[in-house]
Amino acid sequence: MSVVRNPLGVSRRDCFGMVETGLIQHLNDNVEAAPADWGPLSALPGNPMMWILILGEIAVFGVFLLGFSVARVLDPQLFDSSRSHLSTLLAGINTLVLVTSGFLVAAAVFQRRHNGHGRLLLVAGMVLGTVFLAIKGVEYTQLFNEGIGIETNTFFRLYFMITGFHALHIVLGLLILGIVFFANSVENMETGAAFWHMLDMIWVLIYPIVYLLH
Repeated sequence: MSVVRNPLGVSRRDCFGMVETGLIQHLNDNVEAAPADWGPLSALPGNPMMWILILGEIAVFGVFLLGFSVARVLDPQLFDSSRSHLSTLLAGINTLVLVTSGFLVAAAVFQRRHNGHGRLLLVAGMVLGTVFLAIKGVEYTQLFNEGIGIETNTFFRLYFMITGFHALHIVLGLLILGIVFFANSVENMETGAAFWHMLDMIWVLIYPIVYLLH
């Protein structure tokens, strides 16, 4: 069967072939570009996947702190008497330690962007993160020595759940910063710093809500 040609001398088969080739190329271009399009998250420093994790973690801690606040309203006498066993001094020192650690990590990112260094500042921030955990361990030990544990009452059940969950995230944050120390590209530094700053922000909320408010 003969193939009908158009006035330009191109067969229908050739036309379909060119259209198919162009369509496949268009789809391939879209597939390659899609992973880089994260919408508003693309404008944030670091890997957008980390920001998705951060938003999820903030939501979880928000639920914890909201539950703590509601429980305090329902039984203020229990919460006030239980809070007297906490060391606001140790918690205040830990707040300064963690905020300073966050500042050092931010300075490490700034230095990495401008002169290619920043590892020493990153290590200093990690050391202070370890100090935070050590002080938290002292605080827990004091409570355990008084015979206070997670089963004591509602206040301490929520207290250990919130502060313990945060401490586990500090451990995870130190692991992330440790990886960033060796793979210290600008994007990796920004990604690790974003997670660490989330921990700073959450602790700044935990400190007044759990230790100070009556």
